[in-house]
Amino acid sequence: MKVKSSIVGIAILSIALIGCDGGPPEADSVNCSGRGMEKALTAFKGNEAARQAFIDKCDALNKGK
Repeated sequence: MKVKSSIVGIAILSIALIGCDGGPPEADSVNCSGRGMEKALTAFKGNEAARQAFIDKCDALNKGK
C-alpha cells in the first residue's frame, strides 16, 4: 500500500511540475547580465514589445546600482 501511494504521489507531482511553464523571465541581476541576458532574450522570440520592455527594465535595474 505504501509503494502504491508513493507512485501516485510522484505521478501527481510530475504532472504539476510539467504544467508549470514559468512564464517570461523576470528582470533581475542574473537575467540582466551576460549569458543570463542572452538566455532571457530567447524567451521573447516573436514578441518585440515584451522584449523591449524586458530590456528597459534591465536598463533601469542597472542604473539603480
